[in-house]
Amino acid sequence: MKKTFKLEDLECAHCAAKMETEINKIEGVVSSRVVFITQKLIIEADDARFDEIMKECVKICRRIEPDCRIIM
Repeated sequence: MKKTFKLEDLECAHCAAKMETEINKIEGVVSSRVVFITQKLIIEADDARFDEIMKECVKICRRIEPDCRIIM
């Protein structure tokens, strides 16, 4: 499944790159992109684990940039 989510309060391009790297390491993620310019997260992941994967994505984003939120 491939989905696009809006990111809110992503203020650092370097942090966006770190988020993308960490999200790509999650088991079940086929690919992910964090686009700083458009403030979007594009993720393709295993359908069966998608909700779990998104919970991990939220944790990663909060750890790297605490004010950033993924709008689902």
